[in-house]
Amino acid sequence: MKQVTLKGQNRTVGNKQAIKVIRRAGNVPCNVYGNGVESKLFTISAKDLKTLTHTPNSYIVELDIEGAKQLAVLREVQYHPVTDEALHADFLAVDPAKAVTIDVPVVVSGLAEGVKLGGKLLVSARKLKVSAKLDKLPDTLNVDCSPLGIGKQIVAGDLNFDGVTILSPKATIICSVRSTRAAVEGASAEGEAA
Repeated sequence: MKQVTLKGQNRTVGNKQAIKVIRRAGNVPCNVYGNGVESKLFTISAKDLKTLTHTPNSYIVELDIEGAKQLAVLREVQYHPVTDEALHADFLAVDPAKAVTIDVPVVVSGLAEGVKLGGKLLVSARKLKVSAKLDKLPDTLNVDCSPLGIGKQIVAGDLNFDGVTILSPKATIICSVRSTRAAVEGASAEGEAA
């Protein structure tokens, strides 16, 4: 999986006024915790944080906090309800020897058989929650929809990737082919011709 490096500065626990000063300076207050790591408070540039939040991709983050490096994944971001600016971000520390849980984008490829017959392909899931070791984490989960007929679907339980455990519910629909008026008319015309 791709990695991104974010540079940060240590910060101390402060009151609301101190947090406002941090935000006015164009920074976002953050913390990293978990996996046997002592919780650490720091700030990163709001512009740098957008490389993680304004993309469909998922990344392993290398936090460089004044020289101290830590691998982590972005856990949660709180946004302002009006301006949509990031107010706070939480990172979960990662141990390279243990499995990591992260959302990975789904890429649907191929031309479904049902689409050739006039059906419409619907993609329902854009990301799935998976667990794997760092060296096995894929950048994307590729799903081939070629064998799908009209009224058929692919669910998370149908997928299998080496070294990756899918944690999303097995009934999560990835993609399906829905019948359309053109498909119904085509089928009735074939019936009349026969």
